[in-house]
Amino acid sequence: MASVLLTFSLRHNLRLVASGCRYVSKTAPKTLSEFEYDAPSMKTPVPGPKSQELKKQLGEIQNVGAINFFCNYEESRGNYLVDADGNRMLDLYTQISSVPIGYNHPALMKAVTNPNNLSAFVNRPALGILPPENFPEKLIETLLSVAPSGMTRLQTMACGSCSNENAFKSMFIWYRNKERGASGPSPEEMSSCMINQAPGCPDLSILSFMGGFHGRTLGCLATTHSKVIHKLDIPSLDWPIAPFPRLQYPLEEFARENSQEEARCLEEVEDLIVKWRQKGKPVAGVVVEPIQAEGGDNHASSDFFIKLRNIARKHGCAFHADEVQTGGGATGKFWAHEHWGTDDPADIVSFSKKMLSGGYYHTDELQPDKGYRIFNTWMGDPSKNLFLSEVLNIIRRENLLEEVTRSGKALLQGLYELQTQYPHLLSRARGQGTFCAIDARDDVTRDNLLLKTRDKGVLLGGCGERSIRFRPALVFKEHHAHQFLNIFNDVLAEYK
Repeated sequence: MASVLLTFSLRHNLRLVASGCRYVSKTAPKTLSEFEYDAPSMKTPVPGPKSQELKKQLGEIQNVGAINFFCNYEESRGNYLVDADGNRMLDLYTQISSVPIGYNHPALMKAVTNPNNLSAFVNRPALGILPPENFPEKLIETLLSVAPSGMTRLQTMACGSCSNENAFKSMFIWYRNKERGASGPSPEEMSSCMINQAPGCPDLSILSFMGGFHGRTLGCLATTHSKVIHKLDIPSLDWPIAPFPRLQYPLEEFARENSQEEARCLEEVEDLIVKWRQKGKPVAGVVVEPIQAEGGDNHASSDFFIKLRNIARKHGCAFHADEVQTGGGATGKFWAHEHWGTDDPADIVSFSKKMLSGGYYHTDELQPDKGYRIFNTWMGDPSKNLFLSEVLNIIRRENLLEEVTRSGKALLQGLYELQTQYPHLLSRARGQGTFCAIDARDDVTRDNLLLKTRDKGVLLGGCGERSIRFRPALVFKEHHAHQFLNIFNDVLAEYK
């Protein structure tokens, strides 16, 4: 009976439409509702026979152990992803949180067909040496228009890992230049760096947090501590790793315990910075995610991050906020660190995913002193800036950050209700905006719930040891939240 009542309460706010009709919400932009599907539609289990055959073919070429299924991107629309077997799923994972305004958005399709944009799609320049003549204008129009507080400079890159990798290099260069003062590198430094030896390759370090994820390239991997599979068999660096707060939920019931937990972690951070300096491996920078995503959607208070920033400054360390997954609007603010409420949040803020390319913002002090110190062939992709320009226009014109806040409240409230209804299966619902998560009772239950929900037409993701994470696009509406909650409730009610 209780299950029926919950289902009714969730469906009360969901306007039901006839099968095959297009859903038109009063709050939805006309351009999106005209082409988006109304609901999931499942024809086969997932993966279906066509996906299985394609996986077999690709398996002859490369490792396919991580592939879920193959997609038909031409038929995907808005919040709905269509697979190779014609299954249509409500996508709350969006290519690991990297789709900002849904699939095949009309504004992006129009940008592709605009003759004025053809050159940017056909010609990919080596931006570090031969940028297009409109490059400064486009950066001002796009990436710099959403620059974090205090960030006056920007370095474009192609992906999250190379953004963080080069941000780390910038911190090291800044730190050594600060140590040298007015003098340049010595002959000994210049010769020793060529054989990977000190003093040219100094024994500096970056402090990171257990549960953090900053990428899979070698430098980033030294700061990644979320899953064994990422790190096994790969040589790494002796850099300090601090504990990240493990908050208890609901937050209002554990305010004292959570405050003590954060204080413990901050004390450990400061102890590690001192210890590594004494070891002869000074900490040049501290890197942290505003919400640890891959590691389990682990949150901390604004007070924690502000104090962490102050500790880094006190000890002469650069402070790097990794917004690769949290940036771009999913928390209800464009940057998750805006929730901290400070106008001096960091020295470096890296981004990628929903920003469609990659890079990092930084303060004037972190500007490299010479060309080619932060460099690669492409250093980004101007064609992605054309798409980002349209994405930012849509976000502003359709007030998508407010939409994210509204739909996020509906999603989180529904998760609260479900964990109350199914306490033997779910706990610790948490989130900001639509950047939400909930824990299953164990990893096996989590994985089974993901598969069963997928077979009913909703695509979700896992993170951490037993968490389910929700990463919808910014065009995810309240009715999509209720659509998911109804389906998830059915899965939970049937789960043994």
